[in-house]
Amino acid sequence: MDSFSIYHNLTILSAPQKVFEAITHPEHLNHWWTKKCSGIPREGEIYNFFFTAEYDWYSEVVKCKTNEQFYISMTESDADWDSTTFGFDLKAISDGTQLNFSHRGWPQCNEHFKRSSYCWAILLLGLKSYVEKGIIVPFEERQ
Repeated sequence: MDSFSIYHNLTILSAPQKVFEAITHPEHLNHWWTKKCSGIPREGEIYNFFFTAEYDWYSEVVKCKTNEQFYISMTESDADWDSTTFGFDLKAISDGTQLNFSHRGWPQCNEHFKRSSYCWAILLLGLKSYVEKGIIVPFEERQ
């Protein structure tokens, strides 16, 4: 069976360590993605991504290499997301960090897939603004 994937690449003008912290530590995730998050950046650990009572999702860390890689497999979310894994690959470059993002395993190229691809692009720009400039977009104003 075919599956579909989302890919976004961007440069963040900051060291990989700072980017890694922003994508793995719950207190940082809450500044650009989740409303409330818990988890430890270590393989086999469980993350809870809370957005609203309706969107209270769980996942497992499937790959974690400090300052280089962080991958999450969704375990309790919705029908489209449950089959997916998203992750970040980080590489130090002369002016900061090259971040390569992927969200793989989508069962269909449906409206939810398309909307999620758009949302990830907006959220990743929020991540960039947060890491580079300390800008926090209030949860209610995020896509």
